[in-house]
Amino acid sequence: MSPEILAAFVIGLFGSLHCIGMCGPIAIALPVPNSGNLSFFTGRVLYNLGRVVTYSFLGAVLGLVGGRIVLADAQQVFSIILGVVIIIAVLLPQKYKNYFAQHAFTQKLAQPLKSNIGVLFKNGTFSAMFLIGILNGFLPCGFVYIGLAGSIASGDAISGAAVMILFGLGTVPAMFAASVFGKFINLGIRTKLRKAIPVLAILLAAVFILRGMNLGVPYLSPKLPTQSEVSSEMDCH
Repeated sequence: MSPEILAAFVIGLFGSLHCIGMCGPIAIALPVPNSGNLSFFTGRVLYNLGRVVTYSFLGAVLGLVGGRIVLADAQQVFSIILGVVIIIAVLLPQKYKNYFAQHAFTQKLAQPLKSNIGVLFKNGTFSAMFLIGILNGFLPCGFVYIGLAGSIASGDAISGAAVMILFGLGTVPAMFAASVFGKFINLGIRTKLRKAIPVLAILLAAVFILRGMNLGVPYLSPKLPTQSEVSSEMDCH
């Protein structure tokens, strides 16, 4: 398992408390398709599955973009820049983060998604629960963007999708618990655990920077292929 995929799962798992704060209201308010307990839990499983599907799609797209960077002999530089950008984003004062989150463009992007989620809430079917998860995955979220950074660095569409699948699965336990026991989750504990997110993000940034340094350390900083090496390998086939 590559360091990006492993890091994505760990960040998803421990950083999912951020998801409860941002998307928790949606998860807690999910409708109940029927009165049976099985239907209650099935709907919430479908909601989380929808989120993971969206994450995997976005990861595949950005992994494909990352693959083009590999062929351009820019992967090393890009990996280092990506790590530095993540560190800057973590250290950025909260007022600037709030500015970006509340910017008109961000709100304009999110509004149609929120409107459609509202319509699906009134439906309350299993398919609606799945589609709510799909749309929820597209809502602007800085935490998800950290995971997507790993997809770009992965170098291809399949690896990019794998990064975000593991990231999404990491968020499922906390989000599922929020949808079932949301009213009982202690806000104080949630706030304390959310403080671990910057630490995890900086660790992921360190992985990107070390990877870009091309030190020849297996898994952590392996030798990255250049365009000429990739081309010669293709010619051999």
